[in-house]
Amino acid sequence: MPDYIYLLENRLSADQQNALRHLREVAREAGTILFLTGDAVRDLTSGHAVRALELAVHGNALKLKKTIENLGGTVWGEDEVSGALYLCFPGTVRVDLVSAHRIEYPKPGKPVYHPATIQEDLRRRDFTINAMAISLNEGSFGLLMDPMNGAADIESRTLRLVSNYGFLEEPSLLIRATRIMTRLGWEMDHKTRTRYANAREEGVIEYLSAQARRQELEQIGHEDEGLKVLQALEAEGWMDVLFPAWSSTKADEEGLTALHDLAVELLVQGVHADMSAAQMRLLTARLAPKELAALKKQMLRPGFVEEWNSLDALAAGFAKALTAPENSAPSACYKLFTSYDPEAVLWLGFTSKDEAVKDRFNLFLKVWPEVRQRMPHALLQEMRITAELPAYREIAQSVFLELLDGKLATPEEVRTFLEPHSPPAPPPQVSIKRTRAKRGAEVKLKEDSFDDEEEAEDSLNSEDDLDDIGGDEDELDLGLGLNLPKVELDIDLLEESETAAEDEVEDEDEDVNPKPAAKPESVKRVSKPRKVGPTLPAAAPVEAEMPAAFPVAPKPEEANIIAPAPKPKAEPKPAPSAKPATAAKPTAPTASPKSQPAPAKAVPAQARKPMPPAKPALKKVPAKTPAKPSVKAAQKPPAKAVAKPPIKTPAKAVARPPVKTPAKAVARPPVKTPAKAPATKSAPAKKKPVADPSPKPSKAAKPSQPAVKKPAPKPAKKR
Repeated sequence: MPDYIYLLENRLSADQQNALRHLREVAREAGTILFLTGDAVRDLTSGHAVRALELAVHGNALKLKKTIENLGGTVWGEDEVSGALYLCFPGTVRVDLVSAHRIEYPKPGKPVYHPATIQEDLRRRDFTINAMAISLNEGSFGLLMDPMNGAADIESRTLRLVSNYGFLEEPSLLIRATRIMTRLGWEMDHKTRTRYANAREEGVIEYLSAQARRQELEQIGHEDEGLKVLQALEAEGWMDVLFPAWSSTKADEEGLTALHDLAVELLVQGVHADMSAAQMRLLTARLAPKELAALKKQMLRPGFVEEWNSLDALAAGFAKALTAPENSAPSACYKLFTSYDPEAVLWLGFTSKDEAVKDRFNLFLKVWPEVRQRMPHALLQEMRITAELPAYREIAQSVFLELLDGKLATPEEVRTFLEPHSPPAPPPQVSIKRTRAKRGAEVKLKEDSFDDEEEAEDSLNSEDDLDDIGGDEDELDLGLGLNLPKVELDIDLLEESETAAEDEVEDEDEDVNPKPAAKPESVKRVSKPRKVGPTLPAAAPVEAEMPAAFPVAPKPEEANIIAPAPKPKAEPKPAPSAKPATAAKPTAPTASPKSQPAPAKAVPAQARKPMPPAKPALKKVPAKTPAKPSVKAAQKPPAKAVAKPPIKTPAKAVARPPVKTPAKAVARPPVKTPAKAPATKSAPAKKKPVADPSPKPSKAAKPSQPAVKKPAPKPAKKR
């Protein structure tokens, strides 16, 4: 459904809108209601040009005659029987103001009128496409009333009778149906066409009333293509009933074509001329004077006849004003064209033979429109003079008139001319920034949800869970498919040995593997961030990031090859490595490999809090400790560690970006597991196990089978 408020404001001309405004004011003062009906609603809905307005008012429309004349309207005629006023407003806007009524037909062509409401008035109409109304009242402006579903017939381009007896009761509907179908190109529906044929055969046209005859004769001149409608009525035989002397042969066909072309050119330049009177002059050009006088008496509106007769006088007055010296300037002449009576402009342009007048028309229609191409639209936009301004049309028109007179030749002149009309620049946009506290709250909320995920993951990686899962306490699973020896990550946690044999092995270890310069402060983590303990430094994600001093576990194939067993010696302690001051020391390992607790996970260097340097539980280690994989790996020649192939899936680890949440671990309190480890997992046995005479393969090389499942060799006797 179209928006009728938009159509009323944009599809009607300025003169038509002004006429509606005056009539709404009249109805408001009279305390009645007003509706737009008939052809105007149909043309608005279907998209055709609105040539005339028909309005229905509750009450007697004849009582509003004086008020309308005071507001500038001219009464062209009136009908006391139906209570209708035929008005003309400035700009030649034809308005039919009728009283809402219903009709009874005691005899064909003899209507009886009764006052009624707008709903009853719509149900007595001729066709459904004309039985529609738009409210013009406050509170319901633009509301469509369509009791007969005329909008659907407009959509299907169908002509359908409102009453099944319409052609029999009102014979003028036969003529009206032919005229509407010729103008719009629509067709009657099947039932309406059948009734049309039956009424024509029965000859009901003989009962045509005088009022209906007058209305249909005048309506021929108001059509856009009057000659085409005249020929259609003549073909159907209706002209024999309306006015037999008037036929298409009495019309000036070539003149009508030229008149239509000129009217279109004037319309493009903003001159809206009603060519009804001029067209009627050409449609009756070959009628005899007596016949023409008789035809004029048959017209419905006497005011229309007066306009028809005064065309020559109007054209002469416009020609005199057009050639006056005060209108010699292009801008003054252009204003005269657009402000004078449009019907006079049309008839003078069609009939004048004066060369000066023709030159002015040529300038107005051909030359001056090209000046609009030089309008400084870009500069208007730059100076914020846009169509949204209320005075935009006046400003643009003034610029155009200056250009017509040869002024505003340079951009500087145009800018100077437009400067008084330029609105002030809008204030800068205020950008509201979010406060730091609000951003911090969001970050804290994200950290809390992140900590919950880490705690859930950390619960699976605790010491008890590792034992339950069956993992070896000498191996550390980082979730990357890599099993690294713990001792490689806990070099700084080993204590000095009390035996002389351990000192000798320490010397050899220093010769084979030189001490690293400094332990890296933090190692990049490649797995998903998780909550870690303070006792285990972070493991390097790939072999390339590991410190040089960290021995690499051999492949499972290499682990099966056992090197010749050296002389049995007590298991030495590797050389103490440089430790960061902030590193926390783990609990002492137990005597038994099985009972030895798995050290907690590493914390980044920023997260480790300094611990007391000396703790009895950390310093006092059992006399003899089991052999650590790092010592065994250190006893191997360095070539083996260098020749070790890279651990599987290094590319995945390298491709992973470093974790961006180191600050979270700093804010995290130290894990309380180190204190519990010595109490729960400490080994009660004080006997020092003798080192295994044959070196064991690295347990880290067997990820699928824990090293503890292998039978351990019997410890040697205590020296």
